[in-house]
Amino acid sequence: MKAPAPAPLSADTAFRELAPLVWLALGTFATGTESFMIAALLPGLSADLAVSVTAAGQLMTVFALTYALSSPVLAAATAGIERRKLLLAAMAAFALANFVAASAATYWQLMAARVLLAAAAGLYVPSASGLAGAVVSPQRRGMALAIVMGGTSSAVALGVPLGAIIGHALGWRATFVGVGILAAVAIVGLALGLPRGVGARLATPTLRERIAVVRRPPVLVGLLITTLWATGAYTAYTYLAPYLVEVTGIAPAQVGLVLLVWGLAAVMGIFGGGALTDRIGARAVIAPALTLLALALATLSVGPHLLTGHALLVVTLVAITTWGVAGWGFSPSQQTRLLEIGGLGVAPIALSLNASFMYLGFSLGAALGSLTLLLHGALTSLGLVGALCELAALAVMWLATSRSSARAGSTAPNAVPLQAVTCPQSAREV
Repeated sequence: MKAPAPAPLSADTAFRELAPLVWLALGTFATGTESFMIAALLPGLSADLAVSVTAAGQLMTVFALTYALSSPVLAAATAGIERRKLLLAAMAAFALANFVAASAATYWQLMAARVLLAAAAGLYVPSASGLAGAVVSPQRRGMALAIVMGGTSSAVALGVPLGAIIGHALGWRATFVGVGILAAVAIVGLALGLPRGVGARLATPTLRERIAVVRRPPVLVGLLITTLWATGAYTAYTYLAPYLVEVTGIAPAQVGLVLLVWGLAAVMGIFGGGALTDRIGARAVIAPALTLLALALATLSVGPHLLTGHALLVVTLVAITTWGVAGWGFSPSQQTRLLEIGGLGVAPIALSLNASFMYLGFSLGAALGSLTLLLHGALTSLGLVGALCELAALAVMWLATSRSSARAGSTAPNAVPLQAVTCPQSAREV
């Protein structure tokens, strides 16, 4: 039976329900900006700290790996803490770590700050997502989650290019200060906007429950696809700023504008991928998305060997735009596919695990990009390596689909449309 449409909100009710979501979203905007912005800062950061660009890239590897490993562990370890206090503590640690990063005198001090940043972000984001459904009426939980997670999408589209522009004008330290100020504002908003005791009845899955879901072979295969996708994308993204400057000849001041194009394309991909998934199904979107992403990344390697000057710049911008649309169009489709595989009963755990494996892929991609540069020394090699990862993800999906079809025979899969997923309140926080 189709759920009834939510009743219109009065002005007073709308303010009371939506205001806390805005502060939660500001927090995810800050953490999302932190996750992706440092790629644009690598040239200046490496020069200031007297390390190679490859070594500076490991700041991204460590951040993503810490996020992937710490998020489920910290979520389970803090299950007994009041949700409001937990969010405030996580965002306070995140703000403090940004100011520590801004004042870092050495590479290793900045590395330590990045570890703290990742742990705080990995604790905040799933807690904010879970709490989003507790501050609104049940009929508006989907809208609430979209608003809170929209902070991450906005960070990709606006926060990262803005960080690149600020970093070029004022130095990389200013970007950490800016994110720290955003986090401080979020703390004030959360303290004033979140009712005391909100989410007191929310349950957090234990590590044993999470591991039990991972051990399901279809879910594990799905998470492997997520990891390969993220690995391929981050192999190239980590060193996109040096690539743009050294290979295409773009001025450092214009890197932020290119990242703005990539970010806007990514937002188009997220919403377009979600809409297409609802219309034609997840499998029908995932395969073309991975194929287009592989072609876009490969173009970054092949283009410089065939073109120069203005022609190379145009082809590069087209490839980056395609990358943004196809790469991020994969994300909602893959989440839907995981829900189809795991079922509604484990939906919150599956989505939380997908985020952890995505950041695991980010860390592997940053490390693979560094290894590629150490072995080959050419920025133009990164796109091809990333494309091979996307083709590997496509191959895994094809093999898994073939085996599943062979076992199922004539039995149709029990698909769960994305818009139909409604998690019980007791299992929303992951």
